[in-house]
Amino acid sequence: MKTHSYYTYITTNPTKKVLYTGMTNDLAQRMIEHYLNRGQQKTFAGRYFCYLLVYYEEYQWAQDALAREKEIKGWTREKKLKLIQEPNPSLNFLNASIMDIWPPNDGSIRL
Repeated sequence: MKTHSYYTYITTNPTKKVLYTGMTNDLAQRMIEHYLNRGQQKTFAGRYFCYLLVYYEEYQWAQDALAREKEIKGWTREKKLKLIQEPNPSLNFLNASIMDIWPPNDGSIRL
């Protein structure tokens, strides 16, 4: 039986001023999509350049990851920062630790 992974994640922008919370079943691909959307006004993450991963949790069930995303989205920035800083006190960018190539060169990289 194949097991699935779903992720609740938090990204930030290069200056660490904005936090974005999301959910996906392919964390590396989603980070590429956020990166390619940077500067695009049509999405929050794109508009604020939130493509740098600072936190994630893995779940077996999509509904659990979605429920956690909704929970975290309702939190204050201070509470989100406390969550992130437990495993990642310096808010290091984790993109390179979850994928082979970071940043994507020209947008043609797909995992």
